[in-house]
Amino acid sequence: MSPGLTRVGFIVGPTGAGKSALAIEIAARLGAEIVNADSRQVYRGMNLGTAKPSAPERRGVAHHLLDIRSPAEPLDVATFTTLAHEAIEQIAARGRHALVVGGSGLYLRALRGGIFRGPAASREIRDRLERIARDQGVAHLHKRLREIDPAAARRIGVNDLYRITRAIEVWELTGEPISSQQARHGFSTRAYDCLTLGISMDRAELYAAIDRRFDEMVGQGLVEEVRALLAAGYRADRPPLASIGYRQIAAHLRGEMELEVAVELAKRESRRFAKRQLTWFRADPEIVWLDRNGAAKQAGKLLEDFFAGSSAA
Repeated sequence: MSPGLTRVGFIVGPTGAGKSALAIEIAARLGAEIVNADSRQVYRGMNLGTAKPSAPERRGVAHHLLDIRSPAEPLDVATFTTLAHEAIEQIAARGRHALVVGGSGLYLRALRGGIFRGPAASREIRDRLERIARDQGVAHLHKRLREIDPAAARRIGVNDLYRITRAIEVWELTGEPISSQQARHGFSTRAYDCLTLGISMDRAELYAAIDRRFDEMVGQGLVEEVRALLAAGYRADRPPLASIGYRQIAAHLRGEMELEVAVELAKRESRRFAKRQLTWFRADPEIVWLDRNGAAKQAGKLLEDFFAGSSAA
């Protein structure tokens, strides 16, 4: 532990692993407040497709950084980090503990170890890349990224237009891959004393949970949620609606595929995304991995000791 630094707990893991439910249980037990680090739960109107905590869950445990943006206002990692720091400071000022929860690896890494900011954005470059994405598809841009920065392409999803654009933009502005610049930065500017717990599941069990959860989302009204977002003027080919689940349901609503096909495609992409998340998190030496079965007791004890100042893990 680092003397003088605020202690912050983190619960991470792939989509479908049950992070939110576990965090709510532990936060209620320890009197902690939750800071969201899911890159899609920040958007208003995107509730079912992001597995956002329900109203009763949010009444039982204070949550921060949920519903803070319109889907027309993409949230970048720098802004997220600023808002998360503010939330953690406010929680600490009230004498309570902060528990950061989510599966967005870059958000979590930047919050724990500072952010690589890179050159200022270029509107000209971004407009050109967005035109290419519209005309030739986001996958075409991802192929270009693989050519100039294979390391970045491996960790950026093939449909993640925002991060693909930023990586290509940095390369064009500096002549150096963003992955190399991030490696030099090292995310080593520590703002907090951190304990990071990762939730692990058997791969087959995780994939079954992902499939089951998506069926539940559809049953609870995901199609209607996407229809309402599209009717409000938000575009399905741009972040954040271009993400998994929303993109496939939007294609169904445009008449491009049957609902059953859209659901199966979304499940498949969700499983692939979970695999990428696991690859990202497994490379993080700070994470203390806990099996999902029995994780509540273990995580609760580790975090209780950590917040009390005892050695954890």
